[in-house]
Amino acid sequence: MATAAPISPTQAQAAAWATAASVVDPEIPVLTIEDLGVLREVRVRGREVAVVLTPTYSGCPAIEAMRDDVVSALTRDGWGPVRVSFALSPAWTTDWMSEQGKAKLRAYGIAAPSGAAPVRNAGPVRLQLSVKCPRCASLRTRELARFGSTSCKSLYECLDCLEPFDYFKVL
Repeated sequence: MATAAPISPTQAQAAAWATAASVVDPEIPVLTIEDLGVLREVRVRGREVAVVLTPTYSGCPAIEAMRDDVVSALTRDGWGPVRVSFALSPAWTTDWMSEQGKAKLRAYGIAAPSGAAPVRNAGPVRLQLSVKCPRCASLRTRELARFGSTSCKSLYECLDCLEPFDYFKVL
């Protein structure tokens, strides 16, 4: 009976990363934690895996579900033991979201963050003049509520197609 060839440390690292990266955000299921930029590090030693996640903000209620889903996915793929830790510094920023993730948000009906997160004490603060409607692409929109379905989103309304939509804030 033939046995499987051992995989190299680089292949193991890539395989464990791919498994962890496939975990979806429990609040926005069209995004993976990789799309969101929450998956920061995956280290492999033998079959042991250590994963580092950075929550979108320190009180994010979804981070515990992400941790559990990462452990489940890696265990299901034969890894273990799996340890997940959280890194609060540097703080997560929407700059860490992938362009593919932003495109998925727009397709899902959530306006993706636009522009770069402001750097503190680095000169003028950029103001966003309008948020583009993810349905009709109109710039004639208005904010209805500073906080939408989650703390990291605002609720907007398009004045052309009259549809409400979430806007993922630039953080």
